[in-house]
Amino acid sequence: MNAPVLVLKDSLKRESGTKVHHANIQASKAVADIIRTTLGPRSMLKMLLDAAGGIVVTNDGNAILRELDLAHPAAKSMIELSRTQDEEVGDGTTSVIILAGEMLHVAEAFIDKNYHPTVICRAYNKALEDAVAVLDKIAMSIDAQDRTTMLGLVKSCIGTKFTGQFGDLIADLAIDATTTVGVEIGNGLRDVDIKNYIKVEKVPGGQLEDSKVLKGVMINKDVVAPGKMKRKIINPRIILLDCPLEYKKGENQTNAELLKEEDWSLLLKMEEEYIEELCMQILRFKPDLVITEKGLSDLACHYLSKHGVSAIRRLRKTDNNRIAKACGAVIVNRPDELQESDVGTGAGLFEVKKIGDEYFAFIVDCKDPKACTILLRGASKDLLNEVERNLQDAMSVARNIIKNPKLVPGGGATELTVSAALKQKSSSIEGIEKWPYEAAAIAFEAIPRTLAQNCGVNVIRTMTALQGKHANGENAWIRIDGNSGAIADMKERKQMNRV
Repeated sequence: MNAPVLVLKDSLKRESGTKVHHANIQASKAVADIIRTTLGPRSMLKMLLDAAGGIVVTNDGNAILRELDLAHPAAKSMIELSRTQDEEVGDGTTSVIILAGEMLHVAEAFIDKNYHPTVICRAYNKALEDAVAVLDKIAMSIDAQDRTTMLGLVKSCIGTKFTGQFGDLIADLAIDATTTVGVEIGNGLRDVDIKNYIKVEKVPGGQLEDSKVLKGVMINKDVVAPGKMKRKIINPRIILLDCPLEYKKGENQTNAELLKEEDWSLLLKMEEEYIEELCMQILRFKPDLVITEKGLSDLACHYLSKHGVSAIRRLRKTDNNRIAKACGAVIVNRPDELQESDVGTGAGLFEVKKIGDEYFAFIVDCKDPKACTILLRGASKDLLNEVERNLQDAMSVARNIIKNPKLVPGGGATELTVSAALKQKSSSIEGIEKWPYEAAAIAFEAIPRTLAQNCGVNVIRTMTALQGKHANGENAWIRIDGNSGAIADMKERKQMNRV
């Protein structure tokens, strides 16, 4: 009598128990298998059709998974996992999915043996704590101020990606940009806001080598009246506004009834006087360039150009914030509130240039810019999109190093060290949790195994040799060379690089 009554659509299927666990694990494994081949320097690019019918060519795990249209909840949560990794860390999206898929895969055997999921999760949490402790032990502190070290680290992030073939180019751009916008937040710590203060402008045409970090801001805008206003100003005084320079309409619909003909000219005169007053309030501070986020009427344009002031209108809020950070100006909401301290004098040059078919305004050569623009040039749109994705990853890695300057070895060395340490520890764990704990230790081997597979070497031999070297825990820097699949010592490579 107490059985629950469920009212469901005919087309709905309702599953519960171990059947669901197995379905979730299968879906997660399927997602991991999709991007398994995109790990490491020998990774393959995937070619996808996006929702708009365009082509995406990439080996960035997050970019691939973002384009997948999935209906399964477990597979969707895997994609969310990759997105979170991309937001928080910026790199390692593929590794995270492969590890998660493997962790679920090794848990399947325990579901079959009727282990309760809570027991498995408890063992996994214990393994996580111990893994973090091992990482702390093998991590090496580095000097974030040393450019050579930084360059080597950022290059190791790009080495597995499409732009790795272009040498130091992308790594240099990433380091220049992040060091430009980094701000001190006390206690020797620095904060880098990539999202708000580094803009990437992609302009097709030219060579990839023409890409550069501008000491300032570049926007896809021209001056309002190109014939009358200057397109090049050295050491400009810049005023930034967040208000329209046009006649203010009534808040709600306003009707004006005019009885005499003179009233019409009086109404127009009032509008003109209002706009003239606005412009005079701005011109008091002798600006060379006025930028507003809102509209700018023809009459205001006339008054400004008459006094030799250039103007740009309808700018994005984010671009305005970047210009404020670059040239030291303050965005003002009303012209009558302007003060001398609000005028930006930090920029060395304002110039409008034509690149291809479009005009771009450059506010560059800034004294101490806390915002910058990266200008990317390249042969095609698809190439530029992939370069931008790689650049975002490189900048995130540079930011992470600035925030927490520690280094663990790559090439599967870290995963193998953690795996060996957890296997040793598992013998001291009592009770039923011992087996899932040991399985979690084995799951970490998925990363070096995938690297070996992507190199095309004999996986079993390579993995056995690596496990033997890591079993005694002597050298945590033994890893797989991602290009050749050979076993190499990373410490030796680092010393060779220094020499």
